[in-house]
Amino acid sequence: MNSNALKHISECFIKPKYSVDDSISPYYLTPWNLSMLSAHYIQKGLLFAKPSDTIDRNYSIDNLIDSLKESLSVALVHFYPLAGQLSIQTDENRHECLVFVDCNKGPGARFIQASLDLTISDVVSPCYVPPVVHSLFDHDRAVNYDGQVRPLLSVQVTQLLVGVFIGCSVNHAVVDSTSYWHFWNEWSSIHIAANGDQLLSASLPTHKRWFPDGHDPVIRLPYTHPNEFISRYEAPPLKERFFHFSSRSIATLKWRANSDSISSFQALTAFVWKSIVRASHRPNNELTKCKLAVNNRPRLDPPRGGPRVGQLGPATKNDWPPLDPPLPLNYFGTSINVLCTSTIVGELLNHDLGWTASLLHELVANYSSKSIRNEVDQWIESPVLYTLDMLDGCITMASSPRFDVYGNEFGLGKAVAVRSGYANKFDGSVTAYPGREGGGSVELEICLPPDSMSALELDEEFMAATTSH
Repeated sequence: MNSNALKHISECFIKPKYSVDDSISPYYLTPWNLSMLSAHYIQKGLLFAKPSDTIDRNYSIDNLIDSLKESLSVALVHFYPLAGQLSIQTDENRHECLVFVDCNKGPGARFIQASLDLTISDVVSPCYVPPVVHSLFDHDRAVNYDGQVRPLLSVQVTQLLVGVFIGCSVNHAVVDSTSYWHFWNEWSSIHIAANGDQLLSASLPTHKRWFPDGHDPVIRLPYTHPNEFISRYEAPPLKERFFHFSSRSIATLKWRANSDSISSFQALTAFVWKSIVRASHRPNNELTKCKLAVNNRPRLDPPRGGPRVGQLGPATKNDWPPLDPPLPLNYFGTSINVLCTSTIVGELLNHDLGWTASLLHELVANYSSKSIRNEVDQWIESPVLYTLDMLDGCITMASSPRFDVYGNEFGLGKAVAVRSGYANKFDGSVTAYPGREGGGSVELEICLPPDSMSALELDEEFMAATTSH
């Protein structure tokens, strides 16, 4: 297997198929968006087998490429910010900068066609994710700040020997995982609808921006040079491996947690936290942290008078009408926070799974609309950007098994597997996906240094709960 075998066939740029009136105005970024400027683009993709004649007798890679481009142009009508680029206005005298999306800046979303002499088994069968998988994505090692010169969305379609891989790289300062998979779902629905198989989904994105009550939606950062707030993280040598948890295995973990208030996912996260810490052989008196990426949308309640939402222009206290609900599930953008709980290694390992899961349950249960608003207010007073080195060595659970990953078929049938690129990986990063068979099963992509991964693989309790692939 040659990691240099990727062949670049063609490249073009895709604009929205129809003009969008709202795209004329700048697209302001909220504190949640701005805090992600130093992180990497989101890179996820789906691996498909070549369709059999029973699925599509007229399949050809050329037909697929043409229809993907056409459906993408329609999808961008609804997700029009992804066709633009970041714009950065600097005021040296005030020592500040304004970062927003110019929806008409740049050539549009990039669309790359490539080929790679790999079989499907070359991608999914090795114990560890092969490094060549990283070449299936554009924007390698790009941080979100680079969106001022790079497209905010780049699609790479790579023809394999008996299949095809569709990889999307999207600016994480513009979308979070909820909006990322929402875009995938709508694009796939539009693509299939063009073939007469399915109607376009009515669940289109809401582009009204949410800003905390009483704050100007034009948020200026106290920086003038990227060296002041942008860092470029290089991950240490890592092993990346997928572990599969069946619905039965997860039900067993929840039963072991022995509390109706603890969710299945909290029990799973607690189990993984304990297992990775045990495998790392850390001193008993060392502090260990577990972090969870949490979606704000279902947690945010309207304050008195309602939150302020709107487009461009100077803000006054009552300029913007409230969103009701304040953040619908189809709110487009970034609306997450990273919660953290901690304990001493010895305490973690000496207590049972229920005790560990209760730490996570308490963390999530106490995360309320009030705490969200307080944190946003504090951030505006003193902005802090996430950097990946803040997470290195912590156990961080990202994404969610609730996302409809395998529903994105593009007329190709159900994907064989989901894979990700280099982006946002560090010692202790764990990414959750739904299991391919559904039914509440979960796939976890775990990234660890080689020694820690080897120790985890020798952990009988962990391996008894999972199957790997």
